[in-house]
Amino acid sequence: MNTLHIGECVLDTEQIKRGVSNVALQLNQKFNNESVVIITVIPGGIIFTADLVRELKFDISMDYISCLHTPGDRNNSSEIIFHHNINLKNQHVVLIDDAIESGGTMKRICQFLTDNFELSSLSIATLFVKPGRVLIPVEQYYAVEMDNDDLLVGYGLPWNNKFLNIPYISKLIK
Repeated sequence: MNTLHIGECVLDTEQIKRGVSNVALQLNQKFNNESVVIITVIPGGIIFTADLVRELKFDISMDYISCLHTPGDRNNSSEIIFHHNINLKNQHVVLIDDAIESGGTMKRICQFLTDNFELSSLSIATLFVKPGRVLIPVEQYYAVEMDNDDLLVGYGLPWNNKFLNIPYISKLIK
């Protein structure tokens, strides 16, 4: 793998494991003895979802949604593609992604779900959030609030469709 664009490590594998456990603990407390539909934002949320769901103690079903975007783009207008394999009526839904960067895409996805389905509740779970994100009016569970808006890669965060499989998160060197 060409590591020319991989810079300083921001979250190592142990910090990620602790972060996953932290988010799982919060969700387990919130949804104790409930049934929840997990909707993964693909492709970025796949790795975090895989780690997270193994620590959840309540019943889950899983589905997938996507909306192509450019990291940092607050005005994403790409098509939202929802696989909709599960009836969401009166369901608790947790939308999972690796991170909330600018938040524009996540806000659109939340609006899409609340406008088109009669959800019992909607929450977001991510490993980390960035400081300059837009306001998203749903409950959010995350492990780390970053102190800057650096472009990051690894653990599901891509750059030019590469570096998704790096097991830690690093700054991107352009």
